[in-house]
Order: sequence, then structure tokens, then C-alpha cells
Amino acid sequence: MIGKGCVHVYTGPGKGKTTAALGLAIRACGAGMSVFFGQFLKNGDTSEMKALERFADLVTARQYGSGRFVRGAPSNEDQTLGAKGLAETKEAMLSGGYQMIFMDEANVAANYGIIAVEELLELIRTRPDGVELIITGRNADQRIIDAADLVTEMREIKHYYKAGVAARRGVEK
Repeated sequence: MIGKGCVHVYTGPGKGKTTAALGLAIRACGAGMSVFFGQFLKNGDTSEMKALERFADLVTARQYGSGRFVRGAPSNEDQTLGAKGLAETKEAMLSGGYQMIFMDEANVAANYGIIAVEELLELIRTRPDGVELIITGRNADQRIIDAADLVTEMREIKHYYKAGVAARRGVEK
């Protein structure tokens, strides 16, 4: 359906990386594709996960995070969840059952040492033809950027958060 398949990276300090990935996932569903959407670091009852549940016939959505900010060295729980996410993502990618694989916030997980950049590069290298791989999160390692086919950097020009607007359900969470 999608030919060879490509590697996308959505990175940068601005808002919209996960939102872009979700838009692509919905577009894939509209085309009848099977999607694996793994979220690293995140955990909880979010609007985005509820939305993906509506496409349960086409989307497998998983979260691999404690739901807490990582400060300093990652906890053992963070490491365990990251390893589980990486293993399940690799299994999904190699299963032949999905045309699109999402690793939301995987760049951040790699930046914190929860998963290794080399492990992400190995997924990119072993990605079967016909599988699109999407990796999101700020601070993408230059090696991931170099290995990708498409890289989009989100940069903040203006954000209402600085004016005191808190994260809102359905918009940021």
C-alpha cells in the first residue's frame, strides 16, 4: 500500500509533535492501514488514547511510561517500561501486521537514557519494506535525524502557556 515505507521524525521544542503523529495515524486508518501507536514516558487516561480507542479495529495503542516527569537519572520503573515498549514495538514492527509504527516521545526516552539511541537506530535499520516508522519527541539525536527520511522540527514562536493558560483537555491532554 505504501511502497517501501519511510522513517519520519517529529522533533523540536515546540508544540505539535504528538498531534502531527496522531493526524498521520488517523489518516492511515482512513486508508485502512493497521497502526501500532506506542507512547513512551506517558501514562494515563488522555484524550488522545481515547480517540485511538475509537479505531480499535485498526489501531493498537500502548503506553510505556510511569506518567511522571523524569528528573535526573531514570528510575528502575522507567527503565523497565522503556525496555518493554522497545520490545513490543520491535515485535509489532516485525510481525507483518502493521503498516505504520509510532514511537511517541521515543526521542525523549533516548535523551534520558531510558532506551538507547543505538536501539532506535537498529529498529530503523531492521524496518521491513512497507512499514512506515514515526518517532516523535524533542531532542532527537543527530544520528536518528541522519537516518530518517523526513524530519520536521517544531519550534515555538508563541505559546499561550506563557500567558498562564494551563494544559486543556482535548487540546494539550
